[in-house]
Amino acid sequence: MNAYRSLIAAGALLPQVLFSQLRSDADVLYEMRNQVRYLSSDRLEGREAGTPGERLAVDYIAAKFGNVGLMPYGDSATYIQAFHFQAEPVLGEANSLQLGREKLVSGTDYSVLPFSANGVVRGKVLRVSYGIQAPELDRDDYAGLDPKGRIVAISVSSPDGIHPHSKFLAFHDLRIRAEKAKELGATGVVFYNDDPAAESPTNGLSSKVKDCGIPVIFLQGDRYEELLVTNNPVVMDVVIQREERTAYNVVGMLDFGKQDIVVIGAHLDHLGWGDEGSLHRGEKAIHNGADDNASGIAVMLALAEDLANMEHIRASNYLFIAFSGEEKGLYGSNHWTKHPTLPIARLNYMINLDMVGRLDSNNTIGVNGVGTSPAWAEVDHTQVENLKAKTTTSGIGPSDHTSFYLQGVPAIHFFTGSHADYHKPSDDEEKIDYNGMLRITRYIESLIGSLNDDGKLAFTKTEDVNTENTPRFKVTLGVVPDYLYDGRGMRIDGITEGRPAAEAGLKVGDVVVKLGAIEVTDMMAYMKGLSQFEKGDTAPVKVLRDGKELETNVTF
Repeated sequence: MNAYRSLIAAGALLPQVLFSQLRSDADVLYEMRNQVRYLSSDRLEGREAGTPGERLAVDYIAAKFGNVGLMPYGDSATYIQAFHFQAEPVLGEANSLQLGREKLVSGTDYSVLPFSANGVVRGKVLRVSYGIQAPELDRDDYAGLDPKGRIVAISVSSPDGIHPHSKFLAFHDLRIRAEKAKELGATGVVFYNDDPAAESPTNGLSSKVKDCGIPVIFLQGDRYEELLVTNNPVVMDVVIQREERTAYNVVGMLDFGKQDIVVIGAHLDHLGWGDEGSLHRGEKAIHNGADDNASGIAVMLALAEDLANMEHIRASNYLFIAFSGEEKGLYGSNHWTKHPTLPIARLNYMINLDMVGRLDSNNTIGVNGVGTSPAWAEVDHTQVENLKAKTTTSGIGPSDHTSFYLQGVPAIHFFTGSHADYHKPSDDEEKIDYNGMLRITRYIESLIGSLNDDGKLAFTKTEDVNTENTPRFKVTLGVVPDYLYDGRGMRIDGITEGRPAAEAGLKVGDVVVKLGAIEVTDMMAYMKGLSQFEKGDTAPVKVLRDGKELETNVTF
């Protein structure tokens, strides 16, 4: 027990003594209020990653880092670290489809499927039933047909229907059938639904789905017999705008000349006008994200200025990172930990601040990830401002501490809880509890002080990891996907000990390309494959490891 813990335990160390070197509470509250008001103002339009509003937030935070005197630790001796990602795709205005003499209307008569490629194709229809070529199942819908240069018409059903016990389960995925058509020379695909029991495909585009190489559309309604007649002329023009965007982390360090580094982070982005994570139903509106996560940025900035003036905490350097792209899948923290601006081995521990602006009436602050090091037992011993810590152990969660845990860094997440305004336009500045944010700031400063002479914190893996949205699935593989991976398949970024992937010998960096009978082409296909299994099932899983294909069995 160090000196600070001894004094706290004896009741001799009161907050006003511990924080005597700091700015007045009134000054901190004034700054926090100004910071949250600016970051959550309509001017920034919700700070969606890769937008001008996000860049305004980045420039603002970088200026604050400069005012505090942090050393730049981004790219090229600046505070800024850039990274690139695929924006959510949108349909262009030029989409068109003509079957015979009939000109069809996009969105009403037909929809472009998420895995469609762009292109203008002209040709003639070739009906190929279900588009399945499976000699092992004695099925070849292309027998006697030549799809080269043709636009093939394929039913979304299968010879024995669409159900979990279909022997053609591996071919239920429409992308697999579209890729087979392309392999055989088809220049485009038109799907249709002639099975009342089969679900028609959705037309939602997603950046997580890669194109299959040829234009693919779904003909809505029941006019397929009339329009999809073999040799009927087709002109198909598909335009999907798949924009690559650039977003920015902001990185600065309090450098006291020490070897060990403590990371303090918070994400700066939000949902813009209603990104795919929005829970708002109604007309588009700016999602200002005052609690999520202007509040976390404001507490991080308060900590930066305070720690710069607290002499008793100088056993470590302090790296402050404002992450972008958190709302899209931890993009910014994932990028920093994969492209660190200083060696990961120097990191001691990480404190993540995400949604800390709504302290409840019970004075309870959530602290997630305490199982990542035995040293986090100190959370229970920290007594400042009558705050009570409600802890969870897992190092995996829906925020940026996860990226550091996956690199073997002890990491915790401070969180005041969800609320009715979460991911809605109503998450506005006037609902922020600034006094609560100040109390959380003082709590973290006390925690840092109590860890000051502990040296390098021991790292421990946690057991209760689940990142695959299991309410939608009956089983879990026990892995953390790499959401920035843009190749074919699902790349594993983390593995939980004792779960199916670990028991099957899978490793971080493996790329899952087949799960049971389902070809895994991307995250969507992976989730579809996972949904086919029940607890106790055993299935083959095929992965790419160092460029070589391996297959093993996994038991769920």
